[in-house]
Amino acid sequence: MDFIWGGLKDGLVLLWSLDPEVYAIAWLSLRVSLTAVLLAACLAVPLGMLVALGSFPGKRAVTVVFNTLMALPTVVVGLLVYGLLSAQGPLGAWGLLYSPGAMIVAQAMLAFPLVTALVIAAVQGLDPRVRPTALTLGAGPWRVALTVLAEARFAILAALCAGFGRVLTEVGAAIMVGGNIRHYTRTLTTAIALETAKGDFAQGMALGLILLVAALGVNLAADRARGVAA
Repeated sequence: MDFIWGGLKDGLVLLWSLDPEVYAIAWLSLRVSLTAVLLAACLAVPLGMLVALGSFPGKRAVTVVFNTLMALPTVVVGLLVYGLLSAQGPLGAWGLLYSPGAMIVAQAMLAFPLVTALVIAAVQGLDPRVRPTALTLGAGPWRVALTVLAEARFAILAALCAGFGRVLTEVGAAIMVGGNIRHYTRTLTTAIALETAKGDFAQGMALGLILLVAALGVNLAADRARGVAA
């Protein structure tokens, strides 16, 4: 127990002293994860709305698939992205492997099914009169979609917060495609794993505290969005 409390105390000292390496790692994590979620949202939000509002054969199966992919293992995504971006892969010429770009791609793939599934649930959970009312008032397809988006905006925001929390705390894909390179691709989770393995418990604890605060902030934002949506 003394070992844990000592590490916690030393970690707080690192945070209080504004250790540049600790905060550089935290900034990279936030930048990569936020970019990944925004990229995923560009496709996940419209696709989720399309599935929720559409009527087509296999709609339930599509929903089940996205719900299943919410639990997609991070190492599987890392392996897939590694294969695509490696020198022997179809996208090897891009030179993204072991770069922040590769981590963004992997995290976007992780966030995409989660955000899509939550957007589907959010739109399907709306008052069923929203769409017919908009159509009755003469709204076209795009106007109807914007109306539905406005009505579900807080639930969709909660979905994006959940996606951000998912990718911010993952470690498997980040290590596999980022390489955990110091001052370049080292994120909060990969640095925690490395520093703990090296025996630098204070550094790992400092990074862990930042990760906990970030995760808490995401969950508070998601809870706030759900409360407003309700």
